[in-house]
Amino acid sequence: MATWAWSVWTNRVVDSLPHDTAGILRVRGPLEFRCLLDSTDVISRTFGSLRTQVKSQFCVFSLRDSPVVIWPNKSCSVSPKDLTPNNLLVDLLPWIQSDENEVDKRAKKKNKKTTTVRVIDLQLMMEITRSGPGPAPVICKDVRKSQFLRTHLPMDCVITFSASDTIEKACTRLLEALNTQLCEMEKVTLQHMKGNSVLVPEPLHFLLPDPHGLVTVVYPGEVPDSQLETQRRELHQRFGLPEDWPFFRRANVYHFANEPFRDGYLRNPHSALVHPNLDSGKLYLVQGIYSYHHYMQDRMDDNGWGCAYRSLQTICSWFQQQGHVDRSVPTHREIQQALVDVGDKPKAFVGSRQWIGSFEVQAVLNQLFEVTSKIMFVSQGSELASKGRELANHFLTEGTPVMIGGGVLAHTILGVAWSEITGQIRFLILDPHYTGGEDLQVITDKGWCGWKGPDFWDQTAYYNLCLPQRPRVL
Repeated sequence: MATWAWSVWTNRVVDSLPHDTAGILRVRGPLEFRCLLDSTDVISRTFGSLRTQVKSQFCVFSLRDSPVVIWPNKSCSVSPKDLTPNNLLVDLLPWIQSDENEVDKRAKKKNKKTTTVRVIDLQLMMEITRSGPGPAPVICKDVRKSQFLRTHLPMDCVITFSASDTIEKACTRLLEALNTQLCEMEKVTLQHMKGNSVLVPEPLHFLLPDPHGLVTVVYPGEVPDSQLETQRRELHQRFGLPEDWPFFRRANVYHFANEPFRDGYLRNPHSALVHPNLDSGKLYLVQGIYSYHHYMQDRMDDNGWGCAYRSLQTICSWFQQQGHVDRSVPTHREIQQALVDVGDKPKAFVGSRQWIGSFEVQAVLNQLFEVTSKIMFVSQGSELASKGRELANHFLTEGTPVMIGGGVLAHTILGVAWSEITGQIRFLILDPHYTGGEDLQVITDKGWCGWKGPDFWDQTAYYNLCLPQRPRVL
């Protein structure tokens, strides 16, 4: 059995940061790696040369979206001259030209809480201009057969910083992190070198439960997750994590607040809400990341008939973004075809505007994702107020979004606030009937994602709830 070279170093980054933590400092950039593939010693010497470059006076950190440049090994020189090495790191923020502050403004309005973590983004560069006269060039000709490797190492290091950290202190820590990452990249490269074939190492960041926070792992690039189970198991054991929940798949990579999702969907809009405070009550919430799917997205006019499809898409996005499945979120047509394939619907169903319910959601999850689900039936909406224990247990053990259908409406339940003593309950609802744009403030202010009481449900209608069961894998 192959052993895996891997590297981890930890920096605390959680949704609720300690009061003295101001945010994340991240440096990224390519380092050119070139050498003859004569031996592993050549590989090691080349990595050593790159570590020397990082420690040299030619190493430069450029603050993205700003005119600020830092030479960390030149007594931490900073340009413009308005800044000095003794300036606080947070003094860099006003120099950044971006709309990032808008996220905080929207979240704070009307007492909305914000989980946005401030990110200061630096670009790693090497200064090529040299002062003074340079040496005369020397040309040598060496005729021989050899294989030459030229590639770029994708350096990516993060540290957390406090409001009291200076630019100089932070840069010192970043240089240490870069040196460590190069050492671990060397280990991974040598471990997976086969003849003259070299895999480019890939640094990835993962957010783990307390007390671990954000950790960086160097994986061998181009090696699929299916071949990294041994490495992931070692990581789970190292951090004392359960082996029935994925934390180190590529789908679990930490998403930085200053990088918008390319697909345009909102993630976890419930995180901007202020949660209810019930006497002796506790919160039981969806675990992990999901996308908000609702009417009129994807250039699809499903207003009036597609709410259950959208709830199903939200559930599918959860399984995708936790790394349980590799396939994309299914379209309406793919959902309909899956129901035809399992024999639940006739062929004419594909392309129609017919509703689906909880049982169809269960069937599609099983057909497309091999996910099993439990069905909870209540004969009238007034009974949902008594289902706190079952729903709380579901979010504790499974953590998946729940689809609920009753009458002609479908919704997604993301959690409950429930008191075992008093029986009080509130439901965290994600409403697929929303037809507007991806505006978090509108969605939360207007209650499209919000806490609802038991009177939200039609008290006389029957309801079926689809409770997806997550795979027990790492």
